[in-house]
Amino acid sequence: MRAATGWRDFGVLDASDGEKLERWGKVILIRPDPQVIWNTPRSQRWGEADAHYHRSEKGGGSWEVRRPIQEFWTIGYGDCLRFKISPTGFKHTGLFPEQAVNWELFGELIQKAGRPIRVLNLFAYTGGATVACAAAGASVCHVDAAKGMVQWARENAKSSGLEDAPIRWIVDDCAKFVER
Repeated sequence: MRAATGWRDFGVLDASDGEKLERWGKVILIRPDPQVIWNTPRSQRWGEADAHYHRSEKGGGSWEVRRPIQEFWTIGYGDCLRFKISPTGFKHTGLFPEQAVNWELFGELIQKAGRPIRVLNLFAYTGGATVACAAAGASVCHVDAAKGMVQWARENAKSSGLEDAPIRWIVDDCAKFVER
């Protein structure tokens, strides 16, 4: 099993009973995670959470903010990747940190290829893989149907020093894009 080693500002602090306690920079969040099937005693650290996402029985959910937090902040991965974090109305934060292991693998493959690499990132969200691949030297085509997510990805590229990297930003339905 590969483990992501470059997180400076993210960590899972604990997990129990369908939830994770996570550190995102200086902010501590509790978020639901259906893969957490064990129910172990919760430490006092759970009381340090700045916000807690509660699922609604009707779908969706909302954040219970226990201490004021900024609307968004930036966290880092490795030496150069920087990502904007913001709790969204559907429990996400704008980044899937568990994907960092894939970013590392992509980066290694791109750097060892010995030739120009082009990457198509479909359902690209806020661009974690896009930014990682561009940082490794690839030309990237970033496709997502949500204009706001593509803009967020552009901000992540800029904060990572990649605003001039060869990234093509496309707002489109991924299935229709591939059909064409």
